[in-house]
Amino acid sequence: MTLINKLFRFAFAFSLGLLASTAAVQAQEAKPAAAKESAADKEAAYTRTITQRADKIVKSLNLPDANKTTKVRDIIVQQYRDLNEIHSERDVQVKAAKAKTGENKQVAEAQVKKIEEKATGRLDKLHTQYVAKLSKQLNAAQVDQVKDGMTYGVLPITYKGYLSMLPDLTEPQKAFIMTSLIEAREKAMDAESSEKKHGWFGKYKGRINNYLSAAGYDLKKAGEEWDKRIKAEAAAKAK
Repeated sequence: MTLINKLFRFAFAFSLGLLASTAAVQAQEAKPAAAKESAADKEAAYTRTITQRADKIVKSLNLPDANKTTKVRDIIVQQYRDLNEIHSERDVQVKAAKAKTGENKQVAEAQVKKIEEKATGRLDKLHTQYVAKLSKQLNAAQVDQVKDGMTYGVLPITYKGYLSMLPDLTEPQKAFIMTSLIEAREKAMDAESSEKKHGWFGKYKGRINNYLSAAGYDLKKAGEEWDKRIKAEAAAKAK
């Protein structure tokens, strides 16, 4: 089992509950147009889903103030709604651009690139505003908890995995891994699906692995030895 697959295994196992919420949103959005459900009903269902998702994140903060709990919850809900709006508008524009340009792939790719760049700009601006809103209500550690909640806790799980697999990492190497995972989390927060959120982490894990390989680590061997340690610890606990 490769390093990335191993780390993904832990991340996915940890985040099944949140992934179920994501699947609910995707299922809601995938319903055929012929369904009898009204637009109002769909909106209500979507609001319930993202509110439940935000509630789970806020619950982990254990805020003592009920008023602040509601404020933070509402900020997260609005972020999910704003992200969805940007992604949806982008997708509609991309589809229209491809239909308009027909088989002229070069023109289509150029237009799609412009649309995606514009959407990215909007996402970056929204991201900054969102973090600023959270920071008015929460301290830095709590803001990080919200970010981890929006990204299925992949950062802390993955970082812990690297430290466990490579116990002799130097402080600069640990710092590089953490910095890379933080950057991945910032990108993943704005992604529109669980698959794309995990995709961002996969991209940065690749960078981390290349960095560690260049530093002389045999990641395949380290992964195999780590797997043996995990099995040995499990066997010891079973006894």
